[in-house]
Amino acid sequence: MNREIATEILKRLEEEYPEIKGTALRFENPFQLLVSTILSAQSTDSQVNKVTEKLFKKYRNVEDFAKAPLEELQNHLSSVGLYKSKSRYIKESATKILNEFGGRVPDSMEDLLKLPGVGRKTANVILSNAFRKSEGIAVDTHVMRLSRRIGLSEKEKREEIERDLMELYEKREWAKVSNLLIAHGRRVCKARKPLCNECIISELCSYFRRFKDELSENLQGNKEKS
Repeated sequence: MNREIATEILKRLEEEYPEIKGTALRFENPFQLLVSTILSAQSTDSQVNKVTEKLFKKYRNVEDFAKAPLEELQNHLSSVGLYKSKSRYIKESATKILNEFGGRVPDSMEDLLKLPGVGRKTANVILSNAFRKSEGIAVDTHVMRLSRRIGLSEKEKREEIERDLMELYEKREWAKVSNLLIAHGRRVCKARKPLCNECIISELCSYFRRFKDELSENLQGNKEKS
């Protein structure tokens, strides 16, 4: 896909979702965002927000998480998928931040990737939302799906999709790209049944162009039934 079409896609998504300014995860400081982002893997942001609302009242800082018994932490996170490994990552990351980074969440990609359970996606979320830095684009499952479906990338791996998106968009737009694709993936471009008839970028989308006749027939059939 060329930059002109990619730019138009982003423009339309901005107009469609003017309220999207950052991550949907709730946090008050970089460490809370780190915890929330680790928890968000294979979980919804709304579920994570429910869990962290209570979690952050009990564990108020990095020291609290580092000192927390692992089993106790797991009990608090048991409603989140993969909670045992996530609990371990959070506790180990808190300990590492205390011992190696003076108790402060690092603000570079290189150092964030040293933390247990932190990959480029998590690091990009933290950098863009907590530190207003752009070192890459956070590629979650929504961004992966939409990038390939729309035609922004034909790659399979997260890192390769991220590179394609970084080439298509200006650095100042990287955080915006991720947040808007996630919003569109949740509301319209769903995994199993994308709502192409409601999509404001359908004519720019590779998937829609490829299956336009079939999708139009299905839409017409649904109208006739109703």
